[in-house]
Amino acid sequence: MKRYLIERNIPGVDKLSLEQLKGAAATSNEALTKLEGSVQWVHSYVVKDQTVCVYLADDEAAVKEHARLSGFPASKITEIQGIIDPMTAAG
Repeated sequence: MKRYLIERNIPGVDKLSLEQLKGAAATSNEALTKLEGSVQWVHSYVVKDQTVCVYLADDEAAVKEHARLSGFPASKITEIQGIIDPMTAAG
């Protein structure tokens, strides 16, 4: 599977309550179940008027299908080419 960064423009998402975010996560999980393993949600960051999500997916089309099924926009989809973090310096 490939790793993708998905930007979802959702005005006001940063103001949702924990209960509302819980409902959004459940909606996303329901869509993932329908896709039978072609997409996996790793995690998301909530920022002003947007979520930035990391997903594993067979391809970009699978990410778009998840967006369609869940009702959450995939405003921008970028395939992640690699990961760098503090441990990268250790070689």
